[in-house]
Amino acid sequence: MKRSASARLEFDVAAPAEFVLSVAAAAEYAADPGTSVDEALAVSQDGRPVSVREVADHHGTRLHVCDVEAGRVTVDYRVEVDGRRRPPAVETIDLVRYLRPSRYCESDTLGPTARAEFGGLDGRDLLAAVSSWVGSQLRYVPGASAPTDGAVQTLLDRQGVCRDYAHLVIALLRALDVPARLVSVYAPGLSPMDFHAVAEAFVDGQWHVVDATSLAPRQTLLRIATGRDASDTAFLSSRGGRVTVVSMRIGAVADVLPLDDPREFVSLG
Repeated sequence: MKRSASARLEFDVAAPAEFVLSVAAAAEYAADPGTSVDEALAVSQDGRPVSVREVADHHGTRLHVCDVEAGRVTVDYRVEVDGRRRPPAVETIDLVRYLRPSRYCESDTLGPTARAEFGGLDGRDLLAAVSSWVGSQLRYVPGASAPTDGAVQTLLDRQGVCRDYAHLVIALLRALDVPARLVSVYAPGLSPMDFHAVAEAFVDGQWHVVDATSLAPRQTLLRIATGRDASDTAFLSSRGGRVTVVSMRIGAVADVLPLDDPREFVSLG
């Protein structure tokens, strides 16, 4: 499978600031002999190039850090990945870290709901049931959720965007003692096109993708960042001057868009 993705982001910055960008495909693709990667990242300010340094985060997440002044900042990224990588390695600490409640995934609060709805299920049946239930309980409404909303608020509001769906899936699974984490991805087949967020759950000895939105084939997804929830995977973090998003143009295509059966296991590759 050949997949291509791109991001063009424009920001207005009110005063000097540090940018931490999370838009590059995870390091696992370049490191795997089963895939080849061609990519480029450029940051500019008012037409002048900005120096960028790369910082490694967990699970191959690549952060790109730069210092900007007041003015218009433009980020351009493109990547082409040919092939599919092997399933990611399983680390014991991950099976501890991703069982704990986190800021946006309040699994301790949602325990009674999870047990009432999914008690007695496990493995493939559990993942399919949680995905289907979350998909049926929520409406996908762009702009419906606030940046600080977690899984509990999402369930109360019964609406949200991809990250809200993923947070609720993760919280329910953790409440049932299934390690789960959030992944930001490029998603060929997604409409409308944007950055996308899905859950990964550890079942039967491997991490598997759960996407309750069903908006893109899971087989095409390209990993960007992986973490506890959206606090670990935002496409931009900044400190210093106020930053306003002016425009975002995301693209992602694949030479094949397979049919995706939500009852089947799919690993990010």
